[in-house]
Amino acid sequence: MARRPSPDPAALTASKRASTAQLLFKCARLVNERAMARVNARGGPALKAAYTALFPHLDFVGVRVVELAGKLGISKQAVSQTLGELVEQGIVELVPDPDDGRAKRARFTRRGAEAIGDGLAVLRTLEAELAAEIGGPRMAALHDALVALEAALEPRAAGE
Repeated sequence: MARRPSPDPAALTASKRASTAQLLFKCARLVNERAMARVNARGGPALKAAYTALFPHLDFVGVRVVELAGKLGISKQAVSQTLGELVEQGIVELVPDPDDGRAKRARFTRRGAEAIGDGLAVLRTLEAELAAEIGGPRMAALHDALVALEAALEPRAAGE
């Protein structure tokens, strides 16, 4: 079997930079890392990437643990472990599912709502700093584009 030639690093980098989705993934990771570092610098329980991956899927009504696992593409056991850590911190609570007595729903607690509010304040500060760096109009245009992109993607995600 013929050996494939090694990829050209410059070509790979150019291809990645040409992909809007790849840039979006990278920027989301970088913003997440900066925000987590700021939150963790304050002290208290450590904010982990596993938590920030889970938070956008939680609400105050409750989401089934198995649904969270499916959305995150990880096992129910892994989600349960992460949720257990958040329950210990008082950020999340597990409640019986009213539609299925065997299932549990995860939802934010009042303390969780306060923590999310604090996290959003950190993000607003970070966004203001980025706007100062790249320009307010660019940051506003990025926000508008992301709102439109979310609207275009969200219905598809629900129907998949």
